[in-house]
Amino acid sequence: MTTTRTQLPGDLVAAARDLQPLLRDHAAASEQAGELVAPVADALHDSGLFGMWVPRPLGGAELDPLSSVQVVQTLAEADPSAAWVLMAAALATGTGGAYLGDEAVAAMFTGPRFPVVAGQGTRPGRAVRDGDGYRLSGSWSFASGIKHAQWIHTLGVVEDTGEPLIFVLPVEQAQLVDNWDVMGLQATGSIDYTIEDVPVPAAFTHHGPTETPVRGGDVFRLGIIHFALIGHSGWALGVSRRMLDELAALVRSKAGRPGTMADNPHFHTVYGEAEARWHAARAFVHDAWRAAAAAIGAGRPLDVQEKTMVRLALYNATWAAHEISQAVYRAGGTTALRSGAIQQYFRDMHAGTQHVTSAPGVIEACGRHLGGLAPGHDWLYMNLVPAEG
Repeated sequence: MTTTRTQLPGDLVAAARDLQPLLRDHAAASEQAGELVAPVADALHDSGLFGMWVPRPLGGAELDPLSSVQVVQTLAEADPSAAWVLMAAALATGTGGAYLGDEAVAAMFTGPRFPVVAGQGTRPGRAVRDGDGYRLSGSWSFASGIKHAQWIHTLGVVEDTGEPLIFVLPVEQAQLVDNWDVMGLQATGSIDYTIEDVPVPAAFTHHGPTETPVRGGDVFRLGIIHFALIGHSGWALGVSRRMLDELAALVRSKAGRPGTMADNPHFHTVYGEAEARWHAARAFVHDAWRAAAAAIGAGRPLDVQEKTMVRLALYNATWAAHEISQAVYRAGGTTALRSGAIQQYFRDMHAGTQHVTSAPGVIEACGRHLGGLAPGHDWLYMNLVPAEG
């Protein structure tokens, strides 16, 4: 199956880097609007970044895990909200292209741009069988990027079987609830939505935890949750990298004045420790995903140890970034208090720590596995559960 869409550029990391000035210039306007402003959304389309995880038969890039981490990190260094929207929409768009039936893909992947798919894949709605399809109802929160989307990707559980399915349906069939009144990540527009008894054909659904693509290559054997872990890892690294760079620039700008931090040995120590923490977190993320990429490249699924390590690397990167944000905010003084990059990134980092992928249960489950205390268990999304079979 092919489309009329132009093939993506070969180096999406470079494409993300080229967008950094535009994203920085529009970050404040996007925050005020509560969504990415048109020049930013258009640039993400024009660069092909919405298709970074779309299967190649549909014109996408099927970007490898390490390059994907770098793309999201690069965007987050310029605007955390833009990076967050991109990673969420790229996940839903790409996995829809990989796992949905031909009828759905033919309807979605048309025209000169990739579709934007957004929604929520954790708290499930309710689905009942209706002929060859289903009828879906429920309410969901945190639909990052849905204001830019044409399609909704949302989780529902089939009542008579208990099967978790991802449902994809036109955004017009949901009621959007514009209630994104938050401290950080304001420009993601991660509003709530409700769906009431909407018919969804079977071709527009797939098994939620599937790791078996209908189309596309080995990267889609990761399953939805691992694309999410890739994106959040890059996001945490990008936010903390920008905060360190902003602080260093601030201190250099005041060098030569009496009593500044540029001459303060305590600050030098704090900054050096923060840099060490960032580089260690980055190395762990890259090491874990290098091993995971090798596994899928060899044609096998991730084992429980590899799944544990990518989760642990994300948890570590998120909370290392949180510690860095605290150190930068304290050292930034009144500059950090005022409107500007340090304040924005401090707020956005604290919003990012609330995501389920870095919740306390994750580190507890990682510890159980690594301590040899969970034999016969495997990961289902972010939970370590008894393995099937």
